[in-house]
Amino acid sequence: MIRAIIFDCFGVLTGDIWSEYVARLPQGQQEPARALNRAHDAGIITFKEFLYEIRELSDIEPKVVEGIIGNDMQKNIPLFEFIEQLKLSYKIGLLSNIGSNWIRESFLNEDEQALFDDIALSYELGFIKPNPKVFQLAANRLGCEPSECVMVDDGPGNVAAAREVGMQAIEYRSFAQFKHDLENLISQSE
Repeated sequence: MIRAIIFDCFGVLTGDIWSEYVARLPQGQQEPARALNRAHDAGIITFKEFLYEIRELSDIEPKVVEGIIGNDMQKNIPLFEFIEQLKLSYKIGLLSNIGSNWIRESFLNEDEQALFDDIALSYELGFIKPNPKVFQLAANRLGCEPSECVMVDDGPGNVAAAREVGMQAIEYRSFAQFKHDLENLISQSE
């Protein structure tokens, strides 16, 4: 039985401008840039260290990186409206790899934050997706077993890792696809 639905932020609740930018870097710089981002998201390095290391790696000036990361993120309005409906029947969680409190401070307004029963951010947890511990912790914080949760993420590796700990998971590609897949999961679990 499904009791909770947990959403990723970047690529689900909003776009993922940083990942799009990294994909345009020269091939040899892409994975090191992703590794630096993961280290920042896990709280291993500070934002200042992240900016310095990115500049050393690719000669991208810190102001450019800050502009990319701080760019106005477009909210996935149809998804937020659907979450309001889901909240009537399910616990709602947010689980995101992020190196700061930006989601609470800048992205979600007070009403949007109230949609989530729990907001778990990697920099506070000390580890990032796809580490299995993060999925177990997200379920625990919602008072659920992993088998009672659906993880919604745009990263195939994160979807696979969530499934490995017993969660059901949906790879988010579009709102229509997600809604269809979730409705199928819900009808199968009843």
